[in-house]
Amino acid sequence: MSAYVPVLILMGVGMTIAGVVLVITHIFGPKNPNVLKMDVYECGVPPVGDARRRVSVKFYIVAIIFLLFDVEAVFFVPWAIAYKKFLAVNSFILIEMFVFTLILLVGYIYIYRKGVLEWD
Repeated sequence: MSAYVPVLILMGVGMTIAGVVLVITHIFGPKNPNVLKMDVYECGVPPVGDARRRVSVKFYIVAIIFLLFDVEAVFFVPWAIAYKKFLAVNSFILIEMFVFTLILLVGYIYIYRKGVLEWD
């Protein structure tokens, strides 16, 4: 249990500093709100239209596909490290990664042919 004491102290110091900074900025910070400052602001573009409008399902599908391929692409780094380390020992790693890449390629071709990546 004594191994956790430095971690707890560090967490306490961090939370104390964050709390003190928030209190000081609240006390000494400028307080002159106006309509322009209280307006919604995102990415430097003024908001247009209603926030409750319907969004096409294609946005969500493309986001999910991006996450899927992005997470699967992360597996290439450990594979490259393991392949470099065990190059002379086993060629199974190379075959396994080719199969993995082939599965990714088949998935990409499938979604491309379904027209998921095309915008209307």
